[in-house]
Amino acid sequence: MLESVLASGGLVLLRDSVQWEGRSLLKALIRKSVLCGEQVHILGCEVSEEEFREGFDVSINSQLVYHDLFRDPLNWSKTGEALPGGALGTLRAMYRRTDPGPVIIALDSLSWLLLHLPCTTLCQTLHTLSHQDTCSGNSSPVERVCVLGLLHEELHGPGPMGALSSLAQTEVTLSGTASQTSAHILYRRPRQRPTHKIQWFSILPDFSVDLQGGPPLESQPLPDPDTPLVDPTTHLTFNLRLSKKEKEAKDSLTLPFQFSSEKQQALLCPGSGQATSHIFYEPDAYDDLDQEDPDDDLDI
Repeated sequence: MLESVLASGGLVLLRDSVQWEGRSLLKALIRKSVLCGEQVHILGCEVSEEEFREGFDVSINSQLVYHDLFRDPLNWSKTGEALPGGALGTLRAMYRRTDPGPVIIALDSLSWLLLHLPCTTLCQTLHTLSHQDTCSGNSSPVERVCVLGLLHEELHGPGPMGALSSLAQTEVTLSGTASQTSAHILYRRPRQRPTHKIQWFSILPDFSVDLQGGPPLESQPLPDPDTPLVDPTTHLTFNLRLSKKEKEAKDSLTLPFQFSSEKQQALLCPGSGQATSHIFYEPDAYDDLDQEDPDDDLDI
């Protein structure tokens, strides 16, 4: 389940936090894509290329196309090693490529790009990048393009987070317990209702994913035996239950809106000793009284 989040393409958001880092899962998904024979482009912004490649074996590293924005993102050194056009130019160059086949574009991280580029420009570029059907010019068809962005959600407000969330086809939010990590996966598909799934996992030293079941029972929080339990029904200003006498009084009481047979009989057949009442109406001088039948013209 977790390893197939890139199968549908589009924009995939990998949302992590200070407590649950997501770069390990990002590298695990990259390793899985390389083993499946897919082309993988990495736009590195937050860590050095050496640190990012650490942990991958030689066969994986040889297949990665790394675009380094960490070393000199603003081309201050003037050595020619900086990427032309900066981060935005690099992203735009990725959707002008001519090589066919499924491609994974990993952004490490999307938060860095969001802090250095206008939100609207970045969203437009991501939309174009993740919805490629053909390449420009003498192009050959592109089978699938997936943009995998690592997003540190604690760094951004609700506006940018909502904009990126509306563009994403899949969102993976990391959380968990003290000993296990969980991924809350939200799938969005055209003309289908969004689906939610939870996958527990761990990342092995070689960045392979070990899928697991739910957390063990011992990891679930248990109440402290030393903490006394408080009865919520104590010190109330009203009774939650009725006593036996109160129940009998309640059952024997006839409510005003209950129209019993005795009450009906008393109203329809008054006794000889009961007084009867009459209503006398004297028209007022200004009453509009019409002696004619208002329905006289109807053939009834």
